[in-house]
Order: sequence, then C-alpha cells, then structure tokens
Amino acid sequence: MFLQSMAPVATAAREIAAAADLNTLEQIRLQWLGKKGALTQAMQQLGQLSPEARREAGQLLNERKLEVQLLLQERKEQLERAVIQARLQQERLDVTLPGRRVAGGSTHPIRQTLEWIEHYFSRLGFETSDGPEIEDDYHNFSALNIPEDHPARAMHDTFYLDARRLLRTQTSTVQIRFLEMHQPPLRMIATGRVYRRDSDVTHTPMFHQVEGLLLDEHASFADLRGLLADFLQEFFAKPDLPVRFRPSYFPFTEPSAEIDIGCLICGGSGCRVCKQTGWLEVLGCGMVHPVVLAGAGIDGERFGGFAFGMGVERLTMLRYGVNDLRLFFENDLRFLKQFS
Repeated sequence: MFLQSMAPVATAAREIAAAADLNTLEQIRLQWLGKKGALTQAMQQLGQLSPEARREAGQLLNERKLEVQLLLQERKEQLERAVIQARLQQERLDVTLPGRRVAGGSTHPIRQTLEWIEHYFSRLGFETSDGPEIEDDYHNFSALNIPEDHPARAMHDTFYLDARRLLRTQTSTVQIRFLEMHQPPLRMIATGRVYRRDSDVTHTPMFHQVEGLLLDEHASFADLRGLLADFLQEFFAKPDLPVRFRPSYFPFTEPSAEIDIGCLICGGSGCRVCKQTGWLEVLGCGMVHPVVLAGAGIDGERFGGFAFGMGVERLTMLRYGVNDLRLFFENDLRFLKQFS
C-alpha cells in the first residue's frame, strides 16, 4: 500500500536534494505539502479506512510528512547560505584600492563676502563688533534719530515681538551700543543678520548688513569718500571702477549720500539691470548726526565722524553675477559648489 511504502519519501528526498534554487524548492513543497500535494491528498483519504487501519496509516503518514518537512527546511537553509555567499563574493571589496574621496564642504558665498569685508577693514584698524538680533525700540529707532512717525517703524516693514521688542532692522543698532561703551577716537564695523518684511528676487525677510563707524577729531567727508571708493574698487577687483556719491537722506547722518558704481553688466552703457542709467546703487553713508552723538554722551563739538552701511547679499550678487537673491538661501548644492 502507498502509505506503507518508503517510495514517496525517497522520491521527495531526491527531488528536494536536486532543487537548484529557492523557487524550485517552493514548487516541490507545494507538490508534496500544498493543498493539492500528494501527502495532503493522502491525509484526506484516511476517512475511507477502518478505524484500526486509519490509526496506523495516520501515524505513518504524519511521520512521512515530518520527514519531508525536515528535508525541505534543511535544503532551504543550504540554498539561503549559498545565496548569501554568492552575494558576498559578488560584492566583495578590495581593501587595497584607494578610498573614494568624500566631497568636502565650502564656505557659503555670503560668509565669504563677510569675511572679505571684515579682513579689509581690520587692516585699516577697524574693530569688528556684534550685538543682539532681538532689539528694543530705543536702540533700533530712537537713538538713531528716527522719528516716531517714520515709515520704518510701521508693522508692515518691521517684525515686532511685542510693544517694545523687535527683530533689528539694521546693524546700526550695534553702533549705538558700541558708543555707549567706548569713547572716541574709535573705528568699528558691525556685521550680522537683520530682518524686514520684504521678499522678492532682490529682497528676503532676513539678510546681512555691514555697518561702519569712525569717530575722531579730524574725520571728514573726503576721508569717507576715499575710504569707500577704495573699498569698492578693491572688492570688485576693478581699480578704474567708476564711483559716484549722490545726496540722500538718512535720519542718523547729516549730510548723507548714496553711493553708486558703474554698472558691472553693461560697463555704463545702460541695460536692464541698471535700468538704462549705467549706475548701480550699493551703499549708504554720511557724517554722523550730532543728535546721535549727543544721545551717546559724546562731545559733538570735539569729535565727529562718518558711518556707512551696505547689504552683503547685494554686493555678493553683483560680484558673482547672481540674478536672484533667493538662490543664496535655497541650499542647492549645484549652486553653492560654484563658490568652493
């Protein structure tokens, strides 16, 4: 009788041993142990036997089923080990080969410009100072002679935290704090982030500024002009770069001026970037207002000086020919790698 023969197990053992991969082994398992497998069907036929014969045949059938299961498990483990060994052999690393170079980071272009500016003015004796980004109304506006009704105080221009505190809108606040702790003669620059409610291709809500201040007994507007003209010509590596001063108005300087340079795109002939004028605005400056000096407790009759301010992102855009300010803050490695 089929159930009493070793033939089924012997046949299954040969098929299992000959299985070359896990898929073939799975087909053999289904052939013997699946819903329509030989041993499963034999189990279903037990009901046709007498009780005594059913007991003997059931015991024998369970033994054969267990043997087949053990053979399948053993062969499966062998094939899985073979797969792992083949993969290890295929993916083996040659440790004698030189390692792959890891791409190193680089200084952000805005940081590069800041470091260049700090280095330039440090050679001229300017001290670099810093101050809080969360400021009070007095240091950000009142101490700089900005009147109560000035548009810069409006909420549509300034990030207010409460009635008294705000995110500083300019690094000129550092000048006031510096004057409160130092007496002239002095030279300082302040660098850092400032915040204004503005966002487009040439403005972002957060940007960087550099403010400069010089106070002594003999400072003049001619000194200011010579300093900033030399700075711009060296920054853009153009000794013959045209620089002009236009009269302007700032509450904290008098007289005040805005500085333009000859358009770097068209060379002064007129283009879309310079709006056909041949000039690009880059800086604001002027002689420190006597009211600002008096507020800091400095004798305006004895000491005078000048201040200047510049947007670092704008200078960087002009220096490298970048046409969208937002590119500096999108963290696109394809863009940043150009400045390595």
